[in-house]
Formats: sequence, C-alpha cells, structure tokens
Amino acid sequence: MEFKTTAHIISHSHWDREWYMPFEKHRYYLVKLMDTLIDLFEKGEDFQSFHLDGQMIILEDYFQIRPDKKELIKKLVQEKKLHIGPWYVLQDAFLTSSEANVRNMLYGLQAAKEYGVVSKVGYFPDTFGIYGQAPQLLQQANIKTAAFGRGVKPTGFNNMVSDAKTFESPYSELKWKSPDGSAVLGVLFANWYSNGNEVPVDRESAKKYWETKLADAKKYSSTPNLLFMNGCDHQPIQVDIGEAIKVAKELFPDITFVHSNFDDYMEVLQESLPEQLQTITGELRNQRTDGWSTLVNTASARIYLKQMNQKCQTLLEKVAEPLSVFSYFLGHEYPRDYLRYAWKTLMENHPHDSICGCSVDEVHREMVTRFEKVQQTASTIIEEKANEVVSHISTKQSVVDEDMIPVVVFNTSGNTRDVVIEKEVELEKVYFSDMPFSEIPDFLGSKDLPDINLVDKSGKVHVCKTKDLGTRFGYELPGDGFRRPYYARIIKLTFLAQSLPGYGYKTFYIKPAKETKLNEQPSINQCARELENEFVHLFVHENGSYTLTDKQTGKVFKNLGIYENSGDIGNEYMFRRPNGEVPLTTKDLKAEIRVVEDHSLRSVIELVHEWEIPKEADEQFQREKELIVWHKDRLSGRSSESVTIRLTTHIQLDQKAKGPSVKVTIENQAKDHRLRVLFPTNLSTNEHYADSIFEVAKRPNIPEREWDNPSFDHHQQAFVSVTDGKHGMTIANKGLHEYEILEEQQTIAVTILRSTSELGDWGLFSTPEAQCIGTYQAEWMVIPHKGTVVESEVFKEAYDFQVPVIAVQTDVHEGLLPTEKTFFSWEGKSLAISSIKLAEERDDVIARWFNTSEKETMVIAQPMQGTNSYKSTIVENVKEPFENTPIQEKVKPFEIISLGWQVKE
Repeated sequence: MEFKTTAHIISHSHWDREWYMPFEKHRYYLVKLMDTLIDLFEKGEDFQSFHLDGQMIILEDYFQIRPDKKELIKKLVQEKKLHIGPWYVLQDAFLTSSEANVRNMLYGLQAAKEYGVVSKVGYFPDTFGIYGQAPQLLQQANIKTAAFGRGVKPTGFNNMVSDAKTFESPYSELKWKSPDGSAVLGVLFANWYSNGNEVPVDRESAKKYWETKLADAKKYSSTPNLLFMNGCDHQPIQVDIGEAIKVAKELFPDITFVHSNFDDYMEVLQESLPEQLQTITGELRNQRTDGWSTLVNTASARIYLKQMNQKCQTLLEKVAEPLSVFSYFLGHEYPRDYLRYAWKTLMENHPHDSICGCSVDEVHREMVTRFEKVQQTASTIIEEKANEVVSHISTKQSVVDEDMIPVVVFNTSGNTRDVVIEKEVELEKVYFSDMPFSEIPDFLGSKDLPDINLVDKSGKVHVCKTKDLGTRFGYELPGDGFRRPYYARIIKLTFLAQSLPGYGYKTFYIKPAKETKLNEQPSINQCARELENEFVHLFVHENGSYTLTDKQTGKVFKNLGIYENSGDIGNEYMFRRPNGEVPLTTKDLKAEIRVVEDHSLRSVIELVHEWEIPKEADEQFQREKELIVWHKDRLSGRSSESVTIRLTTHIQLDQKAKGPSVKVTIENQAKDHRLRVLFPTNLSTNEHYADSIFEVAKRPNIPEREWDNPSFDHHQQAFVSVTDGKHGMTIANKGLHEYEILEEQQTIAVTILRSTSELGDWGLFSTPEAQCIGTYQAEWMVIPHKGTVVESEVFKEAYDFQVPVIAVQTDVHEGLLPTEKTFFSWEGKSLAISSIKLAEERDDVIARWFNTSEKETMVIAQPMQGTNSYKSTIVENVKEPFENTPIQEKVKPFEIISLGWQVKE
C-alpha cells in the first residue's frame, strides 16, 4: 500500500516551569499563552489542536491565576482540541527515584481523568537521557508509543542535531525495548521539537522554509508521515498557523498538510511503518556521540539539591507510606491526601531544569523551601503513624516494671536488618504546670543519672551506651487540650537492634542497672587507625586513605578514600577540566587523625585535611563566558592564587556493618572546581553496574569510538559497583548521583562537590550560588563482597543505607499487639522491594518489586491481613487475580511487578 506524504504539524510550547527565570516570571507568560489559546479556540478560527507539553501541572499553575477557566478547559479537552497528559510534570528521568517516576505517571493520569481524555504518548521532549525501563512503565500504563529528543542520535550545543557517520537507528522511528522485553514505538525528534516552528505565511518565505524542512524530515523518516513540531521552549502560539498551512497546501499540492496531534499522528504512523525497524534496548544516554552534550554533569550541579531530594523521596517511599499502611491495618486513617500533597510538592522540584540544578539561583532557592515543606509533612506523618501503631502494642510484659521506658524500633526498609540505633530518650520530664519553669533545669540537672540497662521482652540484657545530653525544652500537643511545655533530662542511647523484621518492629526497655549491668565487649577500634568487625578490617594511613580487607574472601583493597580536585571551566550542564591539567589529590597530604567514638557497637575515626587548591579559574574564563564560548572550546585554566579548603572525614564502622560508612564535611572556599573521592578496585573488568530506575544497569567502562570528551561520567541512584566475577566493591551513597570508572586501577570516582558559575546553554546567565561556597556534606558506604552486586544481594545493603530506622519512646501500657511483629513478609531471590502503599483510588494495599537479575525468580508474599489478592499494573489497575495466600508469582527477568490485596471487605 502506498501512502501519500503527509506533514503532521503539532502546535505546542515546551514549558519549563522555571529555568532562566524563576517560576513566577515564567508563569506570567504561561497565563498569557493559555489566554491566547482559549481565545483562538473560542473564535473558531482555523486553529485545530494544541499539545500541552505532556504535563498536567501546567493547568494547575494556570488555574491558580484563572480559576474561572477550568470548565472551559475541560470542554476543549473533551472536544480533543487541547491535548493533555500523561505526566504530572516533565521530570528528569535519572535524578528522580523509581517510585517518583511511577507517581509522576500515576498523578498525571489521575489529574487527566477529571478532563475525560488523556494523550497516550510517553512524552520526553527534552529529558536529559532516559532510563532503560521506561518502555516497561509505559506498557504497564497502557501507553504504546513514546516521543523523545535525546539519547539516540547526536544532539549538540543549543539542541542542534548534527550529522554523524553512524547511528544506533537510521530512522526517527524505532522500536524501544526494556530489559524485560517490553517495547514501545519510539519517535526521536531528529530535528528537535522545534522543526516546524514559526512557519511563514508569505509564499516566497514559505516555499524556502518547506523545501528545507521537508528535506530535513525525510532524511530521518522511515515513512511518508512526517512530524513537524510547531513550537519550542516557552514559544508563544503561532496564531496564524491555519493560514500558514493553507499556504503550504497551495505551494505543495502533492503533500497533505495536517494540523495534527500525537494520538492521530501515532495512529497513522504505525500503519505506514516498514516491517523492520531498528530495536534499541535499554537506556538512552547519548553514548554514540562525542560526549560533549550529554548534560550528564547536571548530576553534580548543586549536589545539595539532590541530597535533599533523596531524603524526601526516602522519607515518603520507605518510611511514611509503610508506617501509614501499618497504622491503617489497625483501623486508623490512611493520610492519602497529605501524602499526595507531599508527593506533588516534591514533584514540583523534579523537572529537569529544577532537580538538575541548571537554572538561575532564584529557582533553586525556591526549591529548598519546597523540599523543606515535604520533609516537614513527611516527618509529621511518620511521627503520628508510628505513635498510632505504638499505642496498640502491649508494652506491659511479665518482665517489665512500671518504671521502665519502652523504646519501639521500626524497620520500614522491607529487608531484615541489624542496625546500631541512636535514640535521644527523655528519662524524666517536668511540665511547666508542675513547678516554676525557671527552676526546672536546675532541678533536673542536679540529679545523678543511674546506670542504664537495655533489655528485650524476655529480659535479656543488651549492650548499650549512654551519653548525658543535659536538660532540654519540649512540648506536647494533646489531641484534647492545650499545649503542654516541659523540660526533660535527655540521654543519647546507642544500642544494636538485631534481626529487625523487614516491615515490622521490636520493643526494647530501658531500666536502671543493678547487679545485671552487662560487661563491656571488645571495642571495634583496635588502635588509633584500625577498625575491625566480623566482616571487614580497615586501616587508616597517614594521608587519610584506608586499606580495607574483606574478611569473608580475604580480598584487600588499598588506597581507598583519596580525594581528587580538578578545575571546572564548564557550566551547570557539563563539567570541563582545563586543557592539560593534572588533578590534585590528597595522596601526599598528611591528615590529622583521631578517634572520636569507640566502643563495642561503633567506632569512628576522624580525619582532617587542610588542603590548598587554586582559588578559582583564571581571568580568561570570565571573558570566555561573556563571549558564550562553547565549553569544549574554552582555553582558560586555574588561578595561581590559592585558598584552603577543610575536609573533615568521619569513618564509621558498626558492629554488624558489611563495610564502613563515611561522612565528609567540606568547608569550601574555592570556585570553579570539582571534588571527587576515589576507590581503586584493581578488579579486571570492562564493565560495571549502577543502580538506575527499576534496574541495576550494566554499563561499559570505556566509551564508544565516537566519544571525544576526556570525561566519561554517569548517573547513579543508590550505588555503583565493580566486580571481576569473584570479588566486588560497591559504593553506596546518599544523593551523590555522579560517578566515573577510571581506567587506571578500575577506580570508582564519585563526585561529592562541583562548583560552577554559569547556567550555560543559549545565553550568559550568572549563577554565583552554584559555586557552593560554604559548608557541605557527603555520605557513602564502602561494601566489599563476593561476585556481583546482584548475585551477592549487596544491593539490599546499599538500598538500606539510605533508609533510616525509626525509634519511638513510649510508656508501659496495655495493647493487643505483641512487643515484636511483622506486618508484611515476603521473599524472593534477586528481588528489590520498591514500595508498599495504599492505592490512590481504593483502599487496597499495593506492594511493588523489581527483579534485578537476568534470571526468572519467584516472589512469595504474606500479607498480615487481606483477601482478594491480585497482580497490578504500576498505575494500580487490576491485571489478574490470585486464588491462594500466601501469594506466589513468577517474576520474569528485569520485570517490575506490583501485587495488590484488599484489606477490608
């Protein structure tokens, strides 16, 4: 069947909510655009269709200013003139969590449902690379097509597509497949999403325009259905596009010109596709390019934003939602509205120009406030829901005296854990109503603290350490009365909670020690520079680096933890080391070393480096920025003037930890530089593993032959791992998203700070706050292991490193729950659990896992209570029911699987 050449012209405006201007300034122009759009449709002029950039939040932003327009917008959507959804925001794919990507789709579809019609295309117009499991997520949401601007063909400076000798796909149209085999039809904006922008109306200009544009589109298209995107970033609507199309029809009578939309375009496109399309599997990361425009180094721009984001995501996904489910099991209200508010507030920070840290300073200041709102909301939910569960626990046991203080420890990670807990405990409190408040601190402070024992439900004594923190002000907010201020005598209690159930709790009791005081066990610290537990041995050298021995295998890793510093003459998007520069390191810099904590549960060694590095880039750099010299072509170097940065590193080893956890405090006074920490593995391999979105991605250590950039940086979520098949090393992190595998000694290099002075891209936008002058922190964990991170299931350790354990002080009271309980148990080799929550539109529990392995596995799940279990999609549609409990279901290689069950009839 022959198809006539058809030009599908889709009017749109790619709407970055905040970028080179702050949100409110961009919104001012958004309201103008939407008003113009409504006016066009109402006048009945020859304007057929508009694509609203695939993100529902645009309408929420508009309705805050024009609430009276909502019913009219609904009418336009239902008439299929205005095309909305499916996302809530156009998120960055690699810097937001797996669950954040799911919730973005879930809330987007939920918001679009109110309008009756949703555009069913996976829209990634300007996403800075896309995760490999996107086709699987789209298929589970019943979306069969995707459109994207990056990842397959080379996209250069200012988003100009350049010619190249080789492509992963010869056509704009391709089959994009996830590792599990799920596939969608992918359409690349080969000439960018502005290839049909500003279409001329006068005949002479239009003829030249269309001759060029048609030729450009045919160059990459596999079919006669050609796509022209009539718009660009914040592009005002072309109000005369109807007239422009009329002129084009007259000039090119053999071509059909249609004012189109994605749903119609994708439908006719699939009818005209050739039988064989190139299949692209997995991540789209622009790897077959020269490497200068991947935008990967947004992963290290303003790292403090990524750290706040990771904390917020973790609190919502891994703590607030599980605790809310536990509380719901016991008859309490599930805080669905508050969780939705927190998620939507968090997702306001997830568009690429926001979470990537590549906007002007005003934008990122507002982001910090949003993150703080999310943390406040999540922590309040966590406190309330934990206390609701605690109120049902019978803390009054046969071995318990009334003067004991119960402490309930919750583990919401989904994995059984051995964790050293630090909990501030109020030993005694005096309310302002009990005595003059000015006398209370002296009254409490004058009391001698008793020796403390920690016991469990059976009366077994556990090792614990206490530290007197003095008196502190506090207050209670009773549900049935006015606030109650008080002072309390506080201690910090440190103890080991072993075998904490994955989704459950254990109760411990504080009691005055009498003759039962437990003898101190041997210290983890063997000398001022040596730490050891049953899993690892660590020795710190004079320069602050450390040698780590895996006691399970005998493998020794040397020279870990050396810091590296390089100049950076790039921008918020891309790192650029000055030509010929040799990075500085702390290899020859002596550290101050001392032990700051030492007992049988935990030991901490402190290292201090006072490090002189160049103050900033040289004077030429400012001139190059003013002339908007592309970062690849810059010739500037580093200043001859120096400043001192101070690095205070705490290396911590807990009694049952599989490796040391490390926190560094960086007092940064330098500009235009990048700071990394190095982990030489000396493991012979040409590939490595990195945590990504619902996937432990396998990536090459060496780039493709087209790669020209000296740096070969990558994204990560919770960890990066190197193995030679026999031995492995995994570096877990908290919000550190950029790494590189250096060829020398197969070294893992993790970025912990990057200072840059400009936004980059299409103009000169100064960003002095992106220099990150001041005090910043970074955290990681070093885990040696056998085999791969998947085979050894060390990925669970890495994920758990990010999840806090919640300890709640309570009183001795009656209840129906035992002192130790598992609310939800599951098992499955190579499975990682992603979430447990209530469904958005019904009171069913939804639990989600993903298979990290290329091998089929089985999930076995035992809910605490519930009937009518089923397999669900990621958007919480029932897929197939199960007949038996516990649930047993096969999980395909790399599959994302969601299970649901009703809790109440």
